[in-house]
Amino acid sequence: MPSLYLASGSPRRRELLTQIGVSFTALSVDIDETPLPDESAVAYVERLARGKAEAGMMTLVARGNALNACVLGADTAVVLDGHILGKPMDQAHAHAMLSALSGREHEVLTAVAILDHERCEACVVRSVVRLRPIQAGEAQAYWSSGEPQDKAGGYAIQGLAAIFVDGLQGSYSAVVGLPLCETAELLSRFGIPCWQRPERLLSHE
Repeated sequence: MPSLYLASGSPRRRELLTQIGVSFTALSVDIDETPLPDESAVAYVERLARGKAEAGMMTLVARGNALNACVLGADTAVVLDGHILGKPMDQAHAHAMLSALSGREHEVLTAVAILDHERCEACVVRSVVRLRPIQAGEAQAYWSSGEPQDKAGGYAIQGLAAIFVDGLQGSYSAVVGLPLCETAELLSRFGIPCWQRPERLLSHE
């Protein structure tokens, strides 16, 4: 069975892979996440997922341990009216994003890419999230919690912001950061099963 590497620093993606019984080693990668001119949100998240997987493979090649390796990359974007909402730059930016999302539906797009030495396969999963109206005092208290500061769209569905979520159509795990149904299918195409026996613990590089 190939060795799987997760090219992500996200603890949520690590937890989700562990949840479905997949053994992997986490790699830290750094790529430019600036959207290209006129790039659609779907193209953006898929490009970043593929880019993270490729960066992870390059790291393995440089270390000389890329033999029989697969690398998984993923990216998530919150999209409102066709515009990608990134991570908040400061408190005012976070409040502006929550205000824009308040009482409305928005898209969450998550792309997953898996790469070995022969091919790269990817998919993009679309979910629709509806937030209830959020009061200014709630937005202030939420920012003070520290949770939204590194979250796309300025909120975390799996965290304190769960009380804002009025509805969800699609994949909950995709909104968190990794669509487990689709990820399991991609992994199977590379000979990596889920529900593996815990032969080794999660490791980090």
